[in-house]
Amino acid sequence: MLAVKNLTGASTIISRETRLMGNRFEISLVATDAVWALARIDSAFAEISRIEKLLSAFPEDSILNQINRNAGIKPVRVDTEVFRLIDRALQISALTFGTFDITYAAASTISMDEKADVEVVAVKTLKKKIRLTNYTNVVLDQVAQTVFLKNKGMRIGFGALSRGYAADRAKYILQLEGISSGVINAGGNLLTWGLQPDNTPWTIASADPSLTNQPYANLNISNMAVATSYNSDKYTSLNIKAADINPENGFPVSKIKSVSIITPGAELADAMANPVIAMGINSSLYLINKLNQIACVIVDDQARVYTSKDISLMM
Repeated sequence: MLAVKNLTGASTIISRETRLMGNRFEISLVATDAVWALARIDSAFAEISRIEKLLSAFPEDSILNQINRNAGIKPVRVDTEVFRLIDRALQISALTFGTFDITYAAASTISMDEKADVEVVAVKTLKKKIRLTNYTNVVLDQVAQTVFLKNKGMRIGFGALSRGYAADRAKYILQLEGISSGVINAGGNLLTWGLQPDNTPWTIASADPSLTNQPYANLNISNMAVATSYNSDKYTSLNIKAADINPENGFPVSKIKSVSIITPGAELADAMANPVIAMGINSSLYLINKLNQIACVIVDDQARVYTSKDISLMM
C-alpha cells in the first residue's frame, strides 16, 4: 500500500495497489482526505473482485463453465451483465474480422499415429479449429437472454477484455462515491478521469511514470483509457521468418513492436490492443481511422512511430 497523507488540506494524490485478476491494480485518486480516499479505493477493489469472480472459470458451477459445458447441447440463460459483455465482445470480433475472438477449442487434439498422413491431419486440425474457434458460432437470444455455443468442444473465455471491463466498473464505483479525478492502472493499462492536483490534464507519463521515456509519454489522456500491447515475437537479423520478407525487394517487412489504443473506455481499449498487432500497421491504421472515439499509436521494430488521425506527437 502507498498512501500520501495530506496535512495541508490541498488536493493531492492518494494511491493503493493490490493484485487482482492475475494483474497488479493500482488506483490513484485526487483528494484532500487520505482516509476517505483510501476507503473509496477499497470499494473499487471490491468491485474488481466481484468481476473476477463473475467471469472466472472457478468454481465448477460458474456461469462460464455452464456455458462451456453445454456447448453443442443447449442454450444457457445468463444475467444481463454477462449477456451484454458477450454481446459487446462479438461486436468487436465482427469489427476486427475475427482477429479478436473470445472463442477457443477445448484442450484436445487429433491423434496421429506413425502411418498417418501429415497433410491430412493438418487439414483436419484446421477444419476443427475453424469450427470451434469462430465467434459466428456463438448464438445470443436477446429475448430469452441465453448464450449457445453451436459446436461441442467450443469454449469462451473473457481474458481478453475482463481487465478493461473491471477497470471501467471500478471507475464507475469511484465516481458514484464522489471521486472526480483519478487513475486506474490495470497491469499497465490506464484509465483516467478528471485532472491532476495542479489542474493540468493527465498524460501517459503522469499516469504511469514508468512510461516517461516512451515517444508518446506526453500524450493527453484525461478522461480516456490507454491499453498497450507488445509483440511477443522476437527475431534477430539472422532469424527472420520467410513470411516477414517482402518478395518484391527481399528486405524484411517492418513488424509492430507495440501498440497503444486510446478510447474513452478501458474495455474496448483492452480488447483492441492485441488485434491491432495481429492485423499489421497499414490495416490497423485504416480500421482505426474509420472509427469514432478511438485512436492508436504504433511503434515498429525500427522504433518508428505511427499514429492514427487527430493524434499529434511532439517528437
